[in-house]
Amino acid sequence: MNALEFFQKSAGNWRSQRTTHHLAFRRAEKGGSEIYVNPLNADDPKVIEICQMHEIDPKAAIGGAYVKWEGTMAWDKEDEENHTGETVFALVPDDESGRKGKLLRERGYAEVVPVAGHYEIDQEDALVLITEYPSMSSYERFWFPAPNVRVRASTVKRFGGFSTATFCTEERDADEQAAIASETPESPAIASIFGW
Repeated sequence: MNALEFFQKSAGNWRSQRTTHHLAFRRAEKGGSEIYVNPLNADDPKVIEICQMHEIDPKAAIGGAYVKWEGTMAWDKEDEENHTGETVFALVPDDESGRKGKLLRERGYAEVVPVAGHYEIDQEDALVLITEYPSMSSYERFWFPAPNVRVRASTVKRFGGFSTATFCTEERDADEQAAIASETPESPAIASIFGW
């Protein structure tokens, strides 16, 4: 699997439940979000635009994704916190396998600025994203324990400041699960584990 195939496998609407550990305070915060993922082909105008923004030849990209999210966290104060946003990714591989390379974004998750990170599909076909921002660094790992369940673990280290560790479980929308199940035979073993 390459990175574009991972995003294609992630297509659709997802409901996410997450726990963020604020390491400096030794406290955990729960939250949830709705996430929409739309894979993009290499010739999509949004992918071309992101490559040009980062001064990289668009012909080097293999595709990308549009991602939109809306969420809440337990410690949010009314009208003070905003966990809503959208971004576009462009994937620029290091080689023909497409399993590692640059991930270009119009905006980052940890900081709202255009950013170029590094992606890699590891030996277990999980997607690893490493991003360096001006004031922090982030490490994210995504994988599929089942076709309609995606898991994400991430750490954010702020330079000279606080660090957080987050674990998310994301489940694909039920209508889309039904559509995928009609196209792909479901594994009885996986079904029994997750109670589907």
